[in-house]
Amino acid sequence: MVDEVSPTEWWQSRPPLDHKKASTVTIVACSITGVVLLLILVYLVYRVYKKRCAHQAPYEKIYGRGAGGKEHTTVDMDRKNVPQLTVNSRNVQAFVLPSTPPKKTRQFDRPVVSPRMEGTSGALGVPIYPDSGSDSSSPPSRRSSTEGPQNSMFSLGAIDPDLYKATQDDSETNFPEDHLGRVWFALEYQREAERLLVSLIKIKNLPSRTPGSSNACDPFVKIFLLPDERRFVQSKFKRKTTNPKFDESFVFQVSYKALQTRTLRLTVYDVDRHKKHRTLGNVLYPFKDFDYDDGQKIVMWKDLEEKSIMETSDLGEVQFSLTYNNHLERLTVVVLRARGIKKLAGMPAVDTCARVTLMNSNHVLKTKKTNVVTNSSDPLYNESFNFKLSPTQLDTSSLSVAILQVTPGDEGSERQVGRVVVGPFMYARGKELEHWTEMVNNQKDMVKRWHALTQ
Repeated sequence: MVDEVSPTEWWQSRPPLDHKKASTVTIVACSITGVVLLLILVYLVYRVYKKRCAHQAPYEKIYGRGAGGKEHTTVDMDRKNVPQLTVNSRNVQAFVLPSTPPKKTRQFDRPVVSPRMEGTSGALGVPIYPDSGSDSSSPPSRRSSTEGPQNSMFSLGAIDPDLYKATQDDSETNFPEDHLGRVWFALEYQREAERLLVSLIKIKNLPSRTPGSSNACDPFVKIFLLPDERRFVQSKFKRKTTNPKFDESFVFQVSYKALQTRTLRLTVYDVDRHKKHRTLGNVLYPFKDFDYDDGQKIVMWKDLEEKSIMETSDLGEVQFSLTYNNHLERLTVVVLRARGIKKLAGMPAVDTCARVTLMNSNHVLKTKKTNVVTNSSDPLYNESFNFKLSPTQLDTSSLSVAILQVTPGDEGSERQVGRVVVGPFMYARGKELEHWTEMVNNQKDMVKRWHALTQ
């Protein structure tokens, strides 16, 4: 037989409970119960809200008074209080849609100006049409393109090509054969300020280094106020063009009295691939012919000339060539000829010779003379001289070529007519500086120039 155990004995004989586990189970059970109750509460609230929204009418009655004093109401769709409208057939008029006209292609008449319409326009630029039996503010009816143009008017958007014919200037297109170029420039003299304004505008039809090409030329211009060739102004370089546009202005400070004895010279150069300056031509303008009003700007053009044609110096001119060989360290001077040499007072005849002097830092290195040419105002010398000169001395050396008149039979009696000094920037300007610079840049080449004699 199984012994029966009383509940009291069983409770006393059971193992002790774990209080920590019991508390955890209790907390979990309470949390689950609370979440379930919260969900039920949310569901009930949602059902009540949905039921109330379902019974609410979509339109409410709005009371108010309009402009006529009548009370405005809205239709309650739930109660179906829709008033019945009656239509009086007597007040109804038939409405017929107009027939659509066929599409027509717009035709523009050829624009022709009527004699009565030329030069007439309103205050705002709107054309004023002549009277044609109708309202003057309305334009005349459009004419067919088959009708004559005698009385036709301008069509909308049409342009009269006769009004836009560009007039061509013959000076920009008519060039003679073997043309060297044409220069446009402007002159303005301000007498109170004693200032001469020279504006270089443009050049047309310059010769190209490559025949048939219009971009094988890199020109620039030097502007002189002769007889002073040591001072000049220079324009900007223009790349790859035979028709450069400059639009540059330069100022010379000169009095009006001195201006009458000056000559403007514009010399155009081309810079080749080797950075050498090649002279294209010159333009001369003597100011003794300058007719102007104070402050008036005069625009003119002149053709380039290969040689600078101007009056020779009162003392005459001399022509010589320079050649430098850097390997041999040798400077060769060839005195070719002179011209315009006048007889000095007290001299029986024009018997001349040329004296060549090489100087370094104002110290005479060597002097040589040509043979005497008797009784000639344009003597021909054609003699060559060599000087020893190192490349390091090129920037500190200068060369003087002087023309002397001698007395026949009286040895040592010489009188200097004039001289020319060529050299670097330290000693020379203008053509004399250019002659020396061209010799240095073109070594082993003979560089020949004419120079005016000075005291």
